[in-house]
Amino acid sequence: MREEHEEEREVLQSIYEGDTNYCMINETTFQYKYGEEGGSNSFLVEISWGPDYPDVAPTISLDLFYNKHISPSVKQKITAELHDQAKVNLGMSMTFTLFEWLKEAKDELLENHPTEPLVLGVSEITSEVGQISVNDDHGEGKREKKEQLTKAQKRRMWDRQNAAGERSRGYNWVDIVKHLSQTGGSKNDG
Repeated sequence: MREEHEEEREVLQSIYEGDTNYCMINETTFQYKYGEEGGSNSFLVEISWGPDYPDVAPTISLDLFYNKHISPSVKQKITAELHDQAKVNLGMSMTFTLFEWLKEAKDELLENHPTEPLVLGVSEITSEVGQISVNDDHGEGKREKKEQLTKAQKRRMWDRQNAAGERSRGYNWVDIVKHLSQTGGSKNDG
């Protein structure tokens, strides 16, 4: 099996050399992007080989962040069709075959996919900077104007948090000695 995997990896690399839609994640996981970058019909398929591949079908996944705009029913339909193709090709190297089959069947599989981006039910988002309201009526959201901050306010806000937007560890800790000196203890203690 190890030799078959190595051979198929080399074949995939030579076929897809220079193809920006193809990506080898690791020695047993491969991805291929279909459609135009950022387009509503664009999606990413991931195929992972198990130890018994190609005698056992690979794991096929569309549960990637890139595919957040694709409806679950369309993802399920694509995955089911790819699994059917994998069953037909058991015992043979099939990653290239699955990627190429999907190139040709993509339009048919995406027939029921809406061309409008998927709008999730977000009612209101509030942050320290300002407020944004988004209505749930299919993209006709009403946005409130953000509060404008001065440079000094932005600088103070930036200083309170790190680059990831998190506050530093211990930002709300109390200096116990300072606290006790301010509150004072009773003279009978101790």
